[in-house]
Amino acid sequence: MRIDRRRLRLGTFFAVLVAAAVLARPGGPWAGQSSSPPSLVIPGNQGSQSSTLELPTTPSHQGGALNITPTVPGPQQEQELTIPTPQLREQPGYAQVTVTVTDSNGSYVTGLQKDDFKLYLDGQQRPIEFFRQDLNTPVSIGILVDTSGSMQPKIPQARLAIADFLDALNPHDDLFLFAFSSRPYLLQPFTTDHERVANKLMILYANGQTALFDAIIQGLRMVMTGRYDKKALLVVTDGMDNTSRAQVDEVITLAKKLGVLVYSIGIGDPNAKELPSIVIGPFAIGGGGVERVDAQTLHTLSTETGAKTYVIRQVGDGAALRKACQQISLELREQYTLGFVAPDASAGGYRSVRVDSPSHPDNTVRVRKGVEVGGPAAYAAGRPGEPVP
Repeated sequence: MRIDRRRLRLGTFFAVLVAAAVLARPGGPWAGQSSSPPSLVIPGNQGSQSSTLELPTTPSHQGGALNITPTVPGPQQEQELTIPTPQLREQPGYAQVTVTVTDSNGSYVTGLQKDDFKLYLDGQQRPIEFFRQDLNTPVSIGILVDTSGSMQPKIPQARLAIADFLDALNPHDDLFLFAFSSRPYLLQPFTTDHERVANKLMILYANGQTALFDAIIQGLRMVMTGRYDKKALLVVTDGMDNTSRAQVDEVITLAKKLGVLVYSIGIGDPNAKELPSIVIGPFAIGGGGVERVDAQTLHTLSTETGAKTYVIRQVGDGAALRKACQQISLELREQYTLGFVAPDASAGGYRSVRVDSPSHPDNTVRVRKGVEVGGPAAYAAGRPGEPVP
């Protein structure tokens, strides 16, 4: 599917006028935002190596399992999906990790087999009980777009970059879209209709402050209700959090517990001086700082979950932003999923994870730092359709 970029460009001016009217009216989605709790708003009638890069590179293309066919509405071609058997999935201590392998040039390495990997839990090797190459594996994905005041000049390019991201996805991928400024706002619930997500990009409008932490927590909780066992978030932001009720430690703890891949694109200079927001009537212009981005938090989230952060200092013509989005969508297709059973699962707790590829020592293997064993969310990242406690 190709997203109509001409329509996205032409719709920008109209969308700004409509969004401004909606936001300014009494009872609009951001009305009274200074006193409202920063909870998720759902409109009615809505259906390893460093994980931070400043210049994304263009890569070269190169157990117990069940094969099922996803039931997805629409004309998409059916495809086979490999998942763990119920017997394996229900074993106490079962967990999955997503693995990314790159060569010395930074290009993705595909075509590896189960025997090419060794997995260690708390330093002890564990058998790989489930193995999958994710080339055609559908993903449940949440897209979180910062719409604070400082994003105003960047939103047109963000629209086009996310359109590139949508173009490169598997047509079966299940998506939702958040906008967030002073609080998160659900623009599009889960859907496999990527054109519908693209249409909602046209109503993005910059205003307000930056509730980055609240948005990520809500995004993590929502993506866990997705239909597929592989789950990811894409966060696009240019600011520092300045209005969330959640604290950064809460965000990192939840991300570590759930194991969702948290990819992020930070627009701005991590070392710039933070600029205060300016309140004009019902609007707050700025808020996260026009130039400063919280690269440290984004990097930590990516490192802990096995994903990656891209830092783009200037949007310019949007080429770097589009390249980062394309890189992330490609990476989701070039990964592997490994499943294993942790011993002493009844003891629970967080266990460190390491994955090596001894047969290919020049390759770099990236994986989340650990898994939560035991408890209600231990396998939440691989159990579709269940809410997070």
